[in-house]
Amino acid sequence: MDLLGSILNSMQKPPTASEAQKNAMRKQKEAIEKKQKENKIMINKFRQRVEEKISDFMKDGTKQHLQFDPMDQMYRSIIRDVAETAGVQVFSFGQEGIDRYSVVYLKDKGPSEDEVAVRKSGGIWDEEKAIEMAKRRQMEKQAEKEDIEERSRKRKNKEEISGTFYKQKYAHLIGQEAALDAAHKTNMNKSYGEVPSENKKDQRSIEQTMADIKAKKMRKIETEKQSAEGNENI
Repeated sequence: MDLLGSILNSMQKPPTASEAQKNAMRKQKEAIEKKQKENKIMINKFRQRVEEKISDFMKDGTKQHLQFDPMDQMYRSIIRDVAETAGVQVFSFGQEGIDRYSVVYLKDKGPSEDEVAVRKSGGIWDEEKAIEMAKRRQMEKQAEKEDIEERSRKRKNKEEISGTFYKQKYAHLIGQEAALDAAHKTNMNKSYGEVPSENKKDQRSIEQTMADIKAKKMRKIETEKQSAEGNENI
């Protein structure tokens, strides 16, 4: 025997697994495979139940939504996959790991803003809650309508007060009837302010306008002439 063979023979051989250890490892592997198979069967059954529920929900057509119990993200993903395949909407609400759940809606009948708000806040959405929210919306619309009407009344009163002030201020100069008529005409005009647009138009004819311009020039010349004569006499 050579030196290398002698060294190899003197080295300690690796321990070999006993028969009991081999059996234990084999059983562990079989248990894992069995568990995986059971999980797969369970998931397939769950998917099948979801498909049946969504199918019945779509055929019924009278229900507003289909709500599932809170469950893990893996099962919710199955619900979402089935819903998208069936062509319906699915929303999830609640806190992850605590009470998050999925709700399925028909494609053209999704949740209202009120329902989404209630569910996101952790509330329960049912027919009673829907009626309550509808009444609240109606009250808000009525309040908004009354607010608009109130602002309109205040604006109208303000215009009337403005006209009355004009009448009182100039009544002693132009008479009560004329002042009242003027107050009516000076109500707010949306395009031209407080003066009616008709009052801003020049009603004179071309001939009258030219005559007025000529007369104005003559008056100016006469005034200048009188001023010059006055300076000579000083």
